[in-house]
Amino acid sequence: MQSLQKFAVVLTYPPALTLLLLFAATALLLLRQHRTGMVVAVLAMAWSGLLSIPVASDWVRGRLEQRYRVVEERELPQADAIVVLGGGSSYRWINRPNVSADDLESSRLAAGARAWLAGRAPVVILSGGGDNGGERDASEARRMAHAIGRLGVPESALLLEDQSRNTRDNARYTAALADEHGFHRVLLVTSSLHMPRAVLQFSNENVDVIPVPVPERARRDRWTQRWIPSRSALWRSGRAIKEFGAIVMARLQN
Repeated sequence: MQSLQKFAVVLTYPPALTLLLLFAATALLLLRQHRTGMVVAVLAMAWSGLLSIPVASDWVRGRLEQRYRVVEERELPQADAIVVLGGGSSYRWINRPNVSADDLESSRLAAGARAWLAGRAPVVILSGGGDNGGERDASEARRMAHAIGRLGVPESALLLEDQSRNTRDNARYTAALADEHGFHRVLLVTSSLHMPRAVLQFSNENVDVIPVPVPERARRDRWTQRWIPSRSALWRSGRAIKEFGAIVMARLQN
């Protein structure tokens, strides 16, 4: 079952499915199923071709990203804690001189820091494990703690959840922390694309969350940036398709 899930994840990247369909088309042609083989080949090429067009990629992503409205920190209600989910970021901004949370529009950590600095909650829970062999100092949560400190959030305001390997774990282990510390309502910070799945998983764990989506904006100032196919658009499409698949799996597991 796990191998099947990994194979399905590979196919969420459009060129992988295109390649598989082209193999199928070749087999059909060899079996003299010419019409069916040609149809499959055309569909294979159209799949990646369409999803590599930036406007098409933005439309696909928008089905998820627009489910929860992006709001300013002053509009957020009070909560018991702010939960920031790790996203595998390398936090390359950490060494910038005079960096601030307001400079980082697309950063989950910056959004969490802005909410804390605005007094929306007294505690920030940083959730992220990683393949580090159990070494706490190497966990994503520990790296997040170091980075968010540069944005003005002190260590005394942090709780680290460093066991999770996926969104389901994020929800399960954060729910345990919330129960341990008596947190009833949390501000959940993750990317706009990831937010629908995160809300579903946290709801499955009976955690009362207020979504704080963080946009991952792509510049589309010129018509060429909107209509000329690109590898970036293809990658962004693949991420959205992966999220759709993961949401389906999360619902089946509930």
